[in-house]
Amino acid sequence: MTAPVILSVQSVSKAFGAAPLFTDLSLGIAEGDRIGVVGPNGSGKSTLLRILADLEAPDRGTRALRRLARVGYVPQDPSFPAGTTPEAVVGAAVAETVKDAGEAALRVAKALSRAGFDDPTTPVERLSGGWTKRLAIVRELAREPDVLLLDEPTNHLDVAGIVWLETLLRAERRAFLVVSHDRWFLENVAERMIEIDRIHPSGLFETVGRYSDFLERRDDALREQAAYRETLGNRVRGEIAWLRQGAKARTTKQQARIARADDLIDELADARDRSRVTKAGITFTASGRQTKRLLVAEGVGKDRGGRTIIRNLDLVLRPGTRLGLLGANGSGKSTLLQLLAGTLAPDRGTITRADDLRVVHFEQDRGGLDPAWSLRRALAGDSDSVVYNDRAIHVASWAKRFLFRNEQLGQPVSRLSGGERARVHLARLMLVPADLLLLDEPTNDLDIPTLEVLEESLCEFAGALVLVTHDRYLLDRVSTSLVSLDGQGGLVEYADLAQWQAAQVAAEAAARETPRRQTPAKTTTPTKRLSYHEQREWDGMEEAILRAEEALAECRRAMEDPAVTSDAGELARRYAATEAASAAVARLYARWEELEAKRG
Repeated sequence: MTAPVILSVQSVSKAFGAAPLFTDLSLGIAEGDRIGVVGPNGSGKSTLLRILADLEAPDRGTRALRRLARVGYVPQDPSFPAGTTPEAVVGAAVAETVKDAGEAALRVAKALSRAGFDDPTTPVERLSGGWTKRLAIVRELAREPDVLLLDEPTNHLDVAGIVWLETLLRAERRAFLVVSHDRWFLENVAERMIEIDRIHPSGLFETVGRYSDFLERRDDALREQAAYRETLGNRVRGEIAWLRQGAKARTTKQQARIARADDLIDELADARDRSRVTKAGITFTASGRQTKRLLVAEGVGKDRGGRTIIRNLDLVLRPGTRLGLLGANGSGKSTLLQLLAGTLAPDRGTITRADDLRVVHFEQDRGGLDPAWSLRRALAGDSDSVVYNDRAIHVASWAKRFLFRNEQLGQPVSRLSGGERARVHLARLMLVPADLLLLDEPTNDLDIPTLEVLEESLCEFAGALVLVTHDRYLLDRVSTSLVSLDGQGGLVEYADLAQWQAAQVAAEAAARETPRRQTPAKTTTPTKRLSYHEQREWDGMEEAILRAEEALAECRRAMEDPAVTSDAGELARRYAATEAASAAVARLYARWEELEAKRG
């Protein structure tokens, strides 16, 4: 039985100026749908979401929403009025549907705790981009929409934040549609995939299944299109040959055939035009240096804001090293890149660089571009050409390599999209041969075709590479080793992303495990398998668990206090304390099982 449709658009078209984004596009979102949307930059994905959210009108076509249904919308770059707080933002959203003060306060507390806000009274202007995105997502969920629309929700989130979002969406029963370039994220949350791209005859290609299923079926469809173009080409060549013979008489039948020939020629021209796929020409050039140790860090430490964020770092970077950095926002990843680049001095330890080491640093904030500059100046300075691999290339040809049109060369940088500005930065960096590449979130705003080209270039780069990215697919494919920063100075090495993710899943499972009421039997007989300190820990385990369970019970009683039901901030803090106490009990039981298994 087909699920009822909640939201749909029929035969919608949209253009900016003379350039159409999409034409005659139709799409429906039904109950329970989990839809992922992909497509190259400029294909109209964000515009389609705004049309679905009723924030923008199509040039042609219609939008339909089921009676009384609600739509939630999270834009790419959400913002909130200065001076407000997460508590007030979510409270206003809850108030739209909940009138009882006590129930509303509890809903606000749960939503903020679910998002991980420790202090819901923090002014929103002090939130990082990742926490602003979390707030925008939980605000829309607090409104209890029937359909949730999310535009690039993984932008600004760190890897832990993306895992949080995946868990959140998998637990949701409501329908959602998400536009994303994060392939791993799509694989984990989408059950139906849509690609908006003029390469498809209808402008849209749709499959049921995961992102990996979509890739297989799209490849099949494109092969079928290629075979059809070849057949069509053969037919056109036959018709052209007939036309060149010249008809002896212009009969009705011959005129009809001439008309059909004209239609076939037009169809072939359209098919060939749609099949032309242009990708950015990203190729980082290594200097070819053979030095075995490009950079050596010994005992490096760095403090920020009164706390140690990097402690006792030992690191050797050689040609061919591709190191991926993991860690929450604020854990010190960008700081570490600045230390390696030499733009920041360590507080402790030493960093030794090879003589005349050539470092190329892609910074997360993408500074160095004046918004008033023209694209021409951003790419080539005051010259009409650039020098790449010892060869002069005209700026128009260089711009074309990065998917810019000639008419854009005079356009100011301020009018470029996020993806276009990212390509400008990559184009500038490519002009410098490098021994060491330091890339801080280079994937933000890049579409999937450009990401694929970037991956190939990084895998082929012969120098050393240190990469910070929230794109787990790229991180897993490019990195030969991983280091995770915990924000307190600690670093943990992992062989690959699967090992890191397994550690995260295990930690979350321990924290969420329902505490069991039985306690281990106390045993004082030492065993050879436990160390002295482990035996002491085992001997005190029963008392530790009892204390933790008492603390959890006290937290639960505090949650039920009627005096705090009207204080959303205090309720949120008590809810968070209860979650923490529950996690502490779960961890103790997990440790008890670990020691029990070790005792045999």
